Parts: sequence; structure tokens; C-alpha cells
Amino acid sequence: MNIEKENVIELVSKLQRLKKEIGKVIVGQEKVLDELLITFCAGGHALLEGVPGLAKTLMIRSLAEAIDADFNRIQFTPDLMPTDIIGTEILEEDHGTGKRYFKFEKGPIFTNILLADEINRTPPKTQSALLEAMQEYRVTASGKTLELDLPFFVLATQNPIEQSGTYPLPEAQLDRFLMFLKVDYPTEQEEFEVLKLTTGDSKPVIKPIMSAKEIIEVQKLVRQIVISDDLITYVNSLVRNTRPDQTKSETVRKNVDWGAGPRAGQAMILTAKARALLDDRYAVTLDDLAFVAPAVLRHRMLLNFKAETEGISTDNVTEQLLKEIQPPQSTV
Repeated sequence: MNIEKENVIELVSKLQRLKKEIGKVIVGQEKVLDELLITFCAGGHALLEGVPGLAKTLMIRSLAEAIDADFNRIQFTPDLMPTDIIGTEILEEDHGTGKRYFKFEKGPIFTNILLADEINRTPPKTQSALLEAMQEYRVTASGKTLELDLPFFVLATQNPIEQSGTYPLPEAQLDRFLMFLKVDYPTEQEEFEVLKLTTGDSKPVIKPIMSAKEIIEVQKLVRQIVISDDLITYVNSLVRNTRPDQTKSETVRKNVDWGAGPRAGQAMILTAKARALLDDRYAVTLDDLAFVAPAVLRHRMLLNFKAETEGISTDNVTEQLLKEIQPPQSTV
């Protein structure tokens, strides 16, 4: 590894402390929190879906508070415009000369961590304002290209698309999200703890654990985690078998219209590396890939009408593929 061993140990220790710090506020949701940290370490963007009131926004805010970096929040509404995200030119006057000129006023997208709250409450035209920033880490405004400061993360929440007043995200934008996280209802005991924690007179204080510079170092470190060629072959096979015209799986042929593209394989490998690092390991295992596969493939397969009417989800398809696609013998 290119980063000194002492720094590696310190970074991994801080990542584990980061999770504990967020746990002061968030009760339960262990899997979602792990997936959120994996996305963060891998340098990608995350989309969280769940009904209102499940602490999606609070989870993202808590993560932002535990990192010493700039944070902005945008509440997406039906009347939100692209300029409300990117920024706009305003006319100003030089009081010394009396001359007028246009000055670009940066929008909230110019930050390190951007919370796009209820992203599917706004029409596709405004949603697409995030596309260039999420992929290229820059924005184009008034014919000029402006670079975004790194690290840059879009952490978006959305309500289930069955709810009124929602606009499904275009496939091109969905693919920009490294992972798609499902936030479910808490268990009975977890809900008891939430009620107890949130109705008392004391409020947990979250302290910054990591800096923006350290997050960039973590992202570099993740890419140095080892993955064998056998496991890369397995990932390649898994992704290619999500495509109806290339698959050996009867489940995929019956239920999927469009499968995942090559970006899914890249995402699966990067997130598996991030999970290994969070677990203080420096090589990817088959278990890492199985853990990240649902959140990586969830938004990258398009099911047909038959599957939707029968209540089959992309998670069901992924689960079946993980059973059907045999890993290389050397990894078992």
C-alpha cells in the first residue's frame, strides 16, 4: 500500500469511530448505515428510499456532522428550478465606475456533502441538473465549466414511487448512484429506543471525527484493497447474467427487460473493497460481494410488466442469481 501503515491503521480506526458517533443518534438501521459508509468510502453517491419518518434525512445529517466538511441541503419540490441547484448570474454594479456586470452566484451544489431531500418530488428537468456534477464533479453554467471541490457526495432521499406527487428518476440518473439503499421500519425494540431517545430532554451531540482530506485518503486506500482475478471473473459473470439476452438464468429471462451495464461491475468491486476496509481487511472476499450486490443491482435492472404484477422485485432476482451463479472454486 502506498499510504504509510501507521496512517492506514489510524484511518480504519477513525472509520469505526465514525460509525459509533452516528450511532449516538441513529437507533438500529445497522445494514443501511454500513451501506452508507461503504458508499462514502468508495467515493460514490447514495440513494436512500423509505416512507417518511424513518430517519433518512437524520442519518445523512448525522454523517455530515461527524465529518469536518461543507454540507448543504436542498429540499426538492415541484417548483424547484435547475438554477436553484447550480446557481445563477446576477447583475451587479461597480460603485466606483458605475459599470454593470454579471456575477455568477454559486448554488448549494458547491459543497462537499449535498443532501438532496425527497429528490423524486421534483420534475426530471430539475433532477437532471445533478447529472454532470455526479459523474464529472463539475457543473456548466452560462457557458462556463466550474470544478467542484473534492470530496463531493450526493446523498439523496426519496419516497416510494407509489406515493402521490412523485416523479420516477430517469435510468441515466439512477445509474449515477453507486448504491440504492432501502430503509425499512425499525424492530419493536428499536422503535422503543427511538421513542425514548427522541422525547427526553437530552440531545446527543455529534463530534467531527474525520476531515475532508482524510476522506480523500480513504477513497485512495479503498482502490488499493486487493481483489483476485477469480472474484473479478465472478462479478463479471454475475452482472452479465442480469441481461436477458446473455443470461443462463430462467428467472432473469422471465422477469427482466434490461440488465445492468458495466458500471454495475465497477460499483460492486469498489463497494466490496470499501466493506473489506471498514472491516479492517485488505482483500475482498465472496461475502463482501454478496453483501453489496443487492444495493448495487437494485436500481440497475428494469423488470417487465409480468414481474411487477407478480410482486417480484430486483432484490428477488439478485438473490436468485447469487444462488445460481457459482463462484470460482478457489474462492469457496
